[in-house]
Amino acid sequence: MNDRYDAGYGADGGGAPYELVGYDEYGRPVYRQATDQQNQQYDGYPQQGYGYDPYHTGGHQQPSYDPYGTGTGAPQQPQAPSYDSYDPYGTQQGGQGGQSAPYDPYGQTAQSAHTGQQPRVTEQTAHIPQQPGPADDEQGSDGPAPEYRTEQFAFVEEPDGDSEDVIDWMKFTENRTERREEAKRRARSRIIALVVVFALVAAGGVGYLWYAGKLPGLSDSGPGTGTTTAAGAQKRDVIVVHLHDTTGGGTVTALLVDNTTTEQGTTVLLPNSLTLTADDGTTTTLAKSVEDDGSEGTRTALDTVLGTDIEGTWRLDTPFLLTLVDLVGNIEVDTDTDVPDPDAGKKGEAPLVRKGKGQTLSGKMAVAYATHRGSGESQNAQLERFGQVLHGVLRKMTSDPDAATVTVQTLGQIIEPPLTDKDLGSFLARLSDRAKGGDHKTAVLPVQDDGTLTAQASDSVVKDVLGGTAKSPDKNAAVSVSVRNATGTKDNTEKARVVLLNGGFTFRDAGAAGAAETTSKVVYADAAEKENATEVAKTLGLPAGSVTKGEVSANARVSVVLGQDYDPGS
Repeated sequence: MNDRYDAGYGADGGGAPYELVGYDEYGRPVYRQATDQQNQQYDGYPQQGYGYDPYHTGGHQQPSYDPYGTGTGAPQQPQAPSYDSYDPYGTQQGGQGGQSAPYDPYGQTAQSAHTGQQPRVTEQTAHIPQQPGPADDEQGSDGPAPEYRTEQFAFVEEPDGDSEDVIDWMKFTENRTERREEAKRRARSRIIALVVVFALVAAGGVGYLWYAGKLPGLSDSGPGTGTTTAAGAQKRDVIVVHLHDTTGGGTVTALLVDNTTTEQGTTVLLPNSLTLTADDGTTTTLAKSVEDDGSEGTRTALDTVLGTDIEGTWRLDTPFLLTLVDLVGNIEVDTDTDVPDPDAGKKGEAPLVRKGKGQTLSGKMAVAYATHRGSGESQNAQLERFGQVLHGVLRKMTSDPDAATVTVQTLGQIIEPPLTDKDLGSFLARLSDRAKGGDHKTAVLPVQDDGTLTAQASDSVVKDVLGGTAKSPDKNAAVSVSVRNATGTKDNTEKARVVLLNGGFTFRDAGAAGAAETTSKVVYADAAEKENATEVAKTLGLPAGSVTKGEVSANARVSVVLGQDYDPGS
């Protein structure tokens, strides 16, 4: 059984009382036997007849309690002071008055009883941290409970694991609640942001559809054009290309159109009979404008007639077309006729290009096919073949702008300003991408016999494809007069031009006749033009009998043949 060394322990068993004096280096309690001086101050066992009078009411000291029965109360000689073997608080003092008893935790050494009256000596007491006593009182319930003062104890604050756990749990709970609230706030913010983004995307999509004219109920597409009423607001890049036949002569013209809004590409073929207005106010044809006015003048005249904004001119001579087809690796075309070899020594040899679908054409074959015009065919037949070759080239062209620029530079041709090699390469690369995706088509600009634009041309091509407005002369405009000089005098053409312009007519030069003619003629084709023809004859000083009905030039309402009877001074 484990004995505890509490103060007063062993009073019933004859042992001396003990008192707590401190803790050792391992935190265990250290006790000692109470001395006579302490027993004189405190006696917890009044039932033995020996007590302590704390108030000294008797005026004398009661006999001391001798737990070992070593004396009968006779006075004893005072024992020499001894020193504790363990005094952690340094309570040993020299002299007789304040010496503590030696440490004897098991009570094996009895202290001598003091029988004589001893002077009360104040003993230095160590301040010891509080040590909780036993759970039950083993000394008995008769003795008074010891009284302690708070200043006698020093409390050592040790970390409490349970307290730390509680604090950590409270922090965790608080942080978890804050995280939940923060997550809710973030979720609300995300929802609001998503709603705003969705609204912006929806508004942008509706705006784009409105801009492109694709909203239901707002579309007014022409047949087969894929365009809408918003065609005028669309963004287009336009380049005019002239094919010059360096061998057989003549030119063919087309407009390459890239609609960046609808992502559609179109090649618009322009008939040579298209009526244009020159810088000096005179009217001319497209073919003659290319020959006489050059690239700059023709581009300006086309912008005026079609209401377009052409960015540059690409002059493609037939040798450059041959090289271009070879560079892209030949092309495939659905040919509509056999084309003879222009270098053949005699007739009857095999054609250079055979009629059929999916015909593979080399550079030489592509040039022959693009410039071929059969006997009795209209100029539009050749124009459409040129459009087929252009479409085939675009399908085989690279879609990479840098590579397309290298291809253009490899041709070795001089690009007319303001167009550059890089501009042309990038433009052709975009159209190539359209052609490969099935978003490229070819259309012929329809014109009337006199070279003016029809209502069909204004709706299907000029407005929808080019986004422009036709400005060709109509029936109410100035009468166009074609003049052919058969007088034998070259200067008479210029003199007739000045007279007609001053009379309010539009002059068109039909060139010079191969042989001189005696009488002049003023010809009209439509009966409604008879009055205009009579007025033209009067303006030129020709007799009324020169006016007759017959065939006129395709680009004129009245045709005039100046004979030797023409007098410019009349």
